[in-house]
Amino acid sequence: MTVSAVAQEMNFKLSKQSETPFYFSVKVPDGNYKVTVTLGSRKKKAITTVRAESRRLMVENCPTLKGQFKTYEFIVNKRSPRISDTKKVILKEREKSYLDWDDSLTLEFNGVNPCVKSIKIQPDTTALTVFLCGNSTVVDQSKEPWASWGQMIPRWFGPNVSISNHAESGLTAGSFLAGNRLDKILCMMKKGDYVMCEFGHNDQKEKGPGAGAWYNFSYNLKKFIDEVRAKGGNIIFVTPTQRRSFDAAKVRIQETHGDYPDAMRAVAHRENVPVIELHNMTRTFFETLGFENSKKALVHYPAGTFKGQDKALADNTHFNPYGAYEVAKMVIMGMKQLNLPMVNYLRNDWKDYDPSSPDDYNKFVWYPAPVSDTIKPDGN
Repeated sequence: MTVSAVAQEMNFKLSKQSETPFYFSVKVPDGNYKVTVTLGSRKKKAITTVRAESRRLMVENCPTLKGQFKTYEFIVNKRSPRISDTKKVILKEREKSYLDWDDSLTLEFNGVNPCVKSIKIQPDTTALTVFLCGNSTVVDQSKEPWASWGQMIPRWFGPNVSISNHAESGLTAGSFLAGNRLDKILCMMKKGDYVMCEFGHNDQKEKGPGAGAWYNFSYNLKKFIDEVRAKGGNIIFVTPTQRRSFDAAKVRIQETHGDYPDAMRAVAHRENVPVIELHNMTRTFFETLGFENSKKALVHYPAGTFKGQDKALADNTHFNPYGAYEVAKMVIMGMKQLNLPMVNYLRNDWKDYDPSSPDDYNKFVWYPAPVSDTIKPDGN
């Protein structure tokens, strides 16, 4: 279902119920939108999950009995590539089909007999916006079974915080800047908003003059700091997630990022930038799960698990929904350790998390979106 509208309050009474996932889409200008959904049905019980744009988790597995209704509020950030009449974000070919970059705000309703009674969408100019910069470990992965922490973290925030994820697979700090992605953020950002940067995976593979952790990488990080602060924003660094690379004894994670985490820490120290130590937390997470069970957090699936998958998937960098969900919790714990203001708006069901005591992957429930892809995202 698609509806065209201008930026004003919109109310839709759907009384929609289905045995399969379905989508709702409305054309709106760039910006933040407060979405109010009432879930449930007079005719049947249901479990309904709500995701926005490219699989951003907003409402997780809401159970309703026959005749029962529950209402949720959250912020969806909608954007297009346009920056000005003469400037736009330089998209990769694969991004041109992303729901994140089109002219509509899209909601996905999934689960067991997903049911929605009504949807209200209204422009919001007051929510604290957290802009995300990064690569394939951060981006809103558009297709199953790939997932990243940036698309899971909205689940934990109510209608006072917006997550605007500008990350893309394969990017470095330098290519993020060159693609006008920071410019897009700056044109949307208001004073007091936050910009979070996680880079390192792809930066270490750059070649040519100036390549390396202590020159190009550090220089580019400084550009993020200066430009965000010049517009009145706050910047946070996030050290890169670990790769699942165990030592010969299959006990400890080996360091594969070279000097890049230390370079990020050094720039942060010089420039007084707070740091979330995701590098360390994901190491603890993988080592706690162990050599075999850590595969449960990544895209490791036997052939035939997904449509058109004729070969096994064994990716030790990119997370599946369970792994991305766990990493998102680590990021929130990092926010709490830094006492950032957005943690004042965590949902009531938030519980503090310890990567040395992760959630049981056997109990994690994820209803796959209708679209899947066996092609590995850019970057490693």
